[in-house]
Amino acid sequence: MSDTEIRGGGDEIRAGGDQIRGGATTQDEVPTIPPYEVGRLGRAILDEVGTVVVGNRAPLELVLAGILAGGNVLLEDLPGLGKTLTARSFAQVLGIGFRRLQFTPDLLPADVTGSFLYDQRNHDFVFRPGPIFTNLLLADEINRTPPKTQSALLEAMQEKQVSVEGTTYALEPPFHVLATANPIEYEGTYPLPEAQLDRFLLRVSFGYPNRDDEWEVLRRRIERRQEEAHLPAHVNATVLRGMQAALESVTVEDSIGRYIVSLVAATRDHPHVLVGSSPRGSLALMLLSRARAALAGRDYVIPEDVKQVAVSALAHRLTLKPEVWLRRVDPASVVTDIAAKTPTPASGAMPTYATGARPPAASDEQYRYSAPPRN
Repeated sequence: MSDTEIRGGGDEIRAGGDQIRGGATTQDEVPTIPPYEVGRLGRAILDEVGTVVVGNRAPLELVLAGILAGGNVLLEDLPGLGKTLTARSFAQVLGIGFRRLQFTPDLLPADVTGSFLYDQRNHDFVFRPGPIFTNLLLADEINRTPPKTQSALLEAMQEKQVSVEGTTYALEPPFHVLATANPIEYEGTYPLPEAQLDRFLLRVSFGYPNRDDEWEVLRRRIERRQEEAHLPAHVNATVLRGMQAALESVTVEDSIGRYIVSLVAATRDHPHVLVGSSPRGSLALMLLSRARAALAGRDYVIPEDVKQVAVSALAHRLTLKPEVWLRRVDPASVVTDIAAKTPTPASGAMPTYATGARPPAASDEQYRYSAPPRN
């Protein structure tokens, strides 16, 4: 079975046990990968996915940044713009297990996590894993299922584990959820509560392609002579985990960290915002900034990294005041306004967590940024 095929369809777990029969694999040692190598691999991955998902390089970079940061991604856009294709293409190129789960109003939590079945041959209850036991789960149209089923994903998204009938089963890393939602169709849907929206590291939209890109989609379909596109794997699960671990070595200088905190704190004081972002938004902004820096081949974060991911990381965490909705104010425009008004830091000093020095006071004068020297 290839790396891109669905895995674990016939796995079984004995009641009370912690081991998955038939699908468990020994976890390989995570390789040490420098940030510049993450950038090279990331460009190769994006180039390969871009052969199928045409004209969306910036959104694809955000999706890959979310995966490298170890988070979950919400793809919110109109039907037919490549959300499902994006998830399947990334799973193939990353060489990890992939499953698609179509969310419907009658979907039950057990349809997501799995359930215990009675084995008449062995006179024992056996746990049959659900589709959540994979590496990359596509939760298609997640807002079409009731909150009870939506909540079945919460533990998996945050804790990387599933609890069924009092027994907890760890999900094999890497594990990520790519969920899709239609932003304009409300009939028969259940909007995601703020608690679950907050579990998504970022929200990404693609938008309509321009005419040249749309013709390129048609041209490549004609050349392919078949509907499905099969992409070669450039990495595997072990290398992906190494790329994710490499982000821990990406430096976040103190002024950059304070800049992130200032952006998130400003969402709580903005006149259009009823409920601003929590500290989880600050963590998401830092993680995505690190991923963005690594994809650029750098081992340090600059303010531009923070700005490029701010809207995707924070917009879905804001609750606007009711009167603002009547004026068609979008949360993304609020984040853009905050980013434009928040002073950009200018510093090339070593971070205090690396030098052991005391952090400067918030009132200390900021100084000009210069890129850290390369070895």
